[in-house]
Amino acid sequence: MKMDDLVSVSGMSGVYKINTSRSNGLVVDDLDTGKSKFCSMRRHQFTPLGTVAIYTFSDTVELSVVFKTMFDIQSKTPVVSASASKEEITSYFETIIPEYDRDKVYLSDMKKVLKWYFFLSERNLIEPLLNAADEEE
Repeated sequence: MKMDDLVSVSGMSGVYKINTSRSNGLVVDDLDTGKSKFCSMRRHQFTPLGTVAIYTFSDTVELSVVFKTMFDIQSKTPVVSASASKEEITSYFETIIPEYDRDKVYLSDMKKVLKWYFFLSERNLIEPLLNAADEEE
């Protein structure tokens, strides 16, 4: 599984695997049950995780790189909860991406990244995603 196979769907919590696309929406698979569901473009917005990046002062950092950094340092610096205080979350992001652009990266963006990481980590999907990203490079 690759980051490009995963999508966040507005109005639905969690992350889903893209099964197929249609002209009027996506068919997505629930990662827990494997059941497929059609999501209409009229009702939902889709965020493919492979297209997400964090702004820095000079460029952007892909989500897979952010996840890899979080994974690599979690033994020394545990990942903070998305429900932690603003100060804790921003301090954590300064640890994993010291050069992130504080004007363009909002607290809500940081919380999404943390929620996605926890969601995928709870399902033991972080390592396979990171391995797939390494193989692509």
